[in-house]
Amino acid sequence: VQLVESGGGMVQPGGSLRLSCAASGFTFSNYDMRWVRQAPGKGPEWVSSINTGGGRAFYASSVKGRFTISRDNAKNTLYLQMNSLKPEDTALYYCARDDKTRGQGTQVTVSS
Repeated sequence: VQLVESGGGMVQPGGSLRLSCAASGFTFSNYDMRWVRQAPGKGPEWVSSINTGGGRAFYASSVKGRFTISRDNAKNTLYLQMNSLKPEDTALYYCARDDKTRGQGTQVTVSS
């Protein structure tokens, strides 16, 4: 099982980034997926989840209306579109299948 995130970087407040998570080693379409972030010195924070078919999505209140989760089961890829980014969104973002299966993460830094 492997989850590999990409798309992070440094962006100014108000900017946008699109994160991707490439999945392999399991039947991606059979699993709900999630994005989680961890800011320096803080614990993990759930960001968003999506069901197997992509038709149901859930968001933390801190990102609702700004972030959009999606998936392409044909490409075994999970996405997170992040708009109107704020400095408090700065964190390591990783995708996860469950509490024991996650990627290494991609760093997002929002700073002027």
